[in-house]
Amino acid sequence: MATNPSTEHCVFEPEATAAMGEAFDAACEELHCTNQPQVVRELIATLVIAAASQGELDPIRLRIVALAGFAICRQRGLAACVAASAAS
Repeated sequence: MATNPSTEHCVFEPEATAAMGEAFDAACEELHCTNQPQVVRELIATLVIAAASQGELDPIRLRIVALAGFAICRQRGLAACVAASAAS
């Protein structure tokens, strides 16, 4: 289970945060995030959190979702995606 229903919304169990961290690290490594602006890491984190909030806990699938979302945002413009994700 991704979240604990008895606690505040978007509070993740330790297993979920471990999977999310693994997915984030793998996606950032694949995208060479150390050479990217901070906004790229923030977008990847937002995408991983969104997928985990929907119940996805497999780190490989979380990474794939984040990379696919990044590719879509890259085509639309990162600033627009970051603004949209911040509003949700």
